[in-house]
Amino acid sequence: MKLTSQSFVDGARIPDEFAFCNPAAAEHVCLGSNRNPHLAWHNPPAGTRSFALICHDPDVPSRGDDVNQEGRSVPASLPRVDFFHWVVVDLPADLREIAAAAYSREVTPRGKPGPQTEFGARCGINDYTAWFATDEAMRGDYYGYDGPCPPWNDERLHHYVFTLYALEVERCAVEGRFGGLEARNAIAGHVLAEAKLTATYSLNPGVVD
Repeated sequence: MKLTSQSFVDGARIPDEFAFCNPAAAEHVCLGSNRNPHLAWHNPPAGTRSFALICHDPDVPSRGDDVNQEGRSVPASLPRVDFFHWVVVDLPADLREIAAAAYSREVTPRGKPGPQTEFGARCGINDYTAWFATDEAMRGDYYGYDGPCPPWNDERLHHYVFTLYALEVERCAVEGRFGGLEARNAIAGHVLAEAKLTATYSLNPGVVD
């Protein structure tokens, strides 16, 4: 099985239009177009009954002490954790493509609705749900895709891993409100094949990507 995209090149920087925040001279960042990228896949294995799609960033700081603080930086050596940007399950077995902007067209304060979504699939919440939990203007359940917004003072280049899973089950065994970890646990043992694409992004002008 092979995963491809017309929106970005595997291993290269994802264009600004697919990011939650873009670099800006004033205040370091501004809101981006936040469109989901195009994805297409080919040659799934026999017996595939559905697909799941997960995008995560494995380079998120494990502590937020220095994040986006003037006069400070997040050291590249700091241990990192996963941050889920997009979780979709129950994509139909005959689907072969997700168009750009099908799941996200802009930044949506308090999050997009879910879990029911395009193609009869279900979206999980992404980790902006927890990130904005204490922000009165932004807090809510963030379903569907929300793109990169790494700390503007992070010394590490962030990677965004899009993984498509071909599953032997028609419906993923998660119910109600679920996130990336719940989806990963539910598909474990049911994966026939997987394919990945990786993009990079940074808001730190001192980081080469």
